[in-house]
Amino acid sequence: MTRHAKNCTAGAVYTYHEKQKDTKTCGYGTQKDRIGKDSVKDFDCCCLTLQPCHNPVVTPQGFLYDKEAILEYVIHKKKEIAKQLKEYERQKKKEEQELLELAKAEQASKAETFLKDEKNFTAFNGNSDEASTSKQSICNMKNGNEKVLPSFWIPSLTPEAKKCNLKKPDSTVYCPMSGKPLKIKDLVPIQFMIIQDSEPKSLIARKARYKCAVTHDVLSNSIPCAVLKTSGSVVTVECVEKIIKKEMIDPINGKKLTEKDIIYLQRGGTGYSSTNKSLKAEIKKPVMMA
Repeated sequence: MTRHAKNCTAGAVYTYHEKQKDTKTCGYGTQKDRIGKDSVKDFDCCCLTLQPCHNPVVTPQGFLYDKEAILEYVIHKKKEIAKQLKEYERQKKKEEQELLELAKAEQASKAETFLKDEKNFTAFNGNSDEASTSKQSICNMKNGNEKVLPSFWIPSLTPEAKKCNLKKPDSTVYCPMSGKPLKIKDLVPIQFMIIQDSEPKSLIARKARYKCAVTHDVLSNSIPCAVLKTSGSVVTVECVEKIIKKEMIDPINGKKLTEKDIIYLQRGGTGYSSTNKSLKAEIKKPVMMA
């Protein structure tokens, strides 16, 4: 058998290469792409605004936020929760009122049937055959049933669609990145040591903005960083492992450190596969069957 080229479309079989080619050109099937470095957040940028932080704070899980942005987020979420809670309470009161109305209607119907039975018992005479025929009538418009049946052409008698039952909302505000409970008291304010540049540039325009508070190494996405909770200083993980963990003392203010006082900053990718974050994006679209 002769060897065929990849672009040969004369065969009877729909090859894998043809599928991949058609997926790229036509836009169906599973679309996969690798995100470049320009699409990744920098380590010193807020997870909400994606801009360098003016007043940075970090969560216990190591996610960085601008204090103003995270406070606005928490206030917005609390307003949403309060609104959902009001809707839930309104629905609960409505359900309680409906139950009371049903109980009253049931009592009224029981009393009415009892009075009817008593009246029929006292008024029983030789005309029982007529009463039995009227009761056994198959017509659904007899005995006042014409007022009970709904009419789809009369708006007041049309069936109503009930709203879905709401569940009681969770009053806890969660971190938008880690999904864990977020409390304002747990946010740790941090201080980046700015690199003094001879040329006057804005902070956003600089490629190298900050340095380690101990070793003065330039900080970037490719260098893992950590925050010392006692002083709020940002240092490299290499500095933590080689210098700080030997005596567990904060070199900035001399305070004792514990393992919980060292918060490792979450960083973005660098474009290399060895970084801690996956840089592959995948979208599933309708598939054409061969």
